[in-house]
Amino acid sequence: MQRGRPTRSSIRQNILEILHFLGKGYGYQISKIYNGVFPQVTQRVIYYHLRKGISTKEIEMHSVKQERGAYSWGSEVEKKFYALGPLALPKGEERVKDFLKRFNVQ
Repeated sequence: MQRGRPTRSSIRQNILEILHFLGKGYGYQISKIYNGVFPQVTQRVIYYHLRKGISTKEIEMHSVKQERGAYSWGSEVEKKFYALGPLALPKGEERVKDFLKRFNVQ
């Protein structure tokens, strides 16, 4: 029997499903889609699984962009875009596809 926490996670698998249909996305966007389709989780959990997915090579960092705007914390934000990694195994969850089509999310 293996010791420690299992490397598989249903939350991370759901994030892979979102990225499969989305192509690439940033953390807040992925979090909003996740909570619209699956049982609600915190943004902190989403960001944890994005980082964990990078270490397991299921998710990879696509790009980092700086955007200007009027945010409560300042005038600039850094958006990290994520995409599927080489070891990702998405299943093609239909409810994610339907949600993205229904709300016209790009």
